[in-house]
Amino acid sequence: MDMSHKPLREVVYEQLKMQILEGKITPGTRMMEVSLAEELGVSRTPVREAIRKLAKDGLVIIEPRKGAYAAEISAKDINDTLIVRENLEALASSIAAKVVTSDEIEELERMIDDYEVAVNEGNIDVMIEKDANFHRHIIKYSGNKTLMSLYEKVQELTLRFRYLYYEKPSRYTSMPDEHRTIIKALKSGDADMAYMAANYHVAHLKNSIREEVGENDDSEGDANRIGAPARVK
Repeated sequence: MDMSHKPLREVVYEQLKMQILEGKITPGTRMMEVSLAEELGVSRTPVREAIRKLAKDGLVIIEPRKGAYAAEISAKDINDTLIVRENLEALASSIAAKVVTSDEIEELERMIDDYEVAVNEGNIDVMIEKDANFHRHIIKYSGNKTLMSLYEKVQELTLRFRYLYYEKPSRYTSMPDEHRTIIKALKSGDADMAYMAANYHVAHLKNSIREEVGENDDSEGDANRIGAPARVK
């Protein structure tokens, strides 16, 4: 990250934010100003400011006399995020079906091919990248700037529990077929078909993760809080 164009506090904020989103700082981890400052090679002040900003984002919890912790994730958090993603992607696909070009379709097909190579190689990082790019490009092809802006926020939130997608091979090996169904609908130019194909894809993922972590509501407290990947059973 280029520090020359941003205030130090923003650089630190973005670095810590990505560590939380990517699971390098796992849910429940104590956010120690001194150790984080040493790790990033900065003073405690920008770290303190970054932690306060992350708390406003909901990524950090600050408790009086206890300190700051990376926020945990509940099954309800996951479900809420995927409900929004489901509807955004379905809407974008329905719009894109009317305007997508043959070159853009070919680009999506290449992404699926790259994803399958990653599956064969067992490279989960590349699978995550190719899957995210596939959906991000459909959003872009819709040409709707508001959708693009909203989707980037949802993608950030999704990063926090992306490892759940890859707990079982049956989930990620089925994705190419579902992606091809979306492409087929886009090729048809049928907005309703594209909406349903994209909606099904995320709904299937949502239901699969729900089976893994269980339902949750506000009354259940910590019963279904999700911590580091290793703690998900």
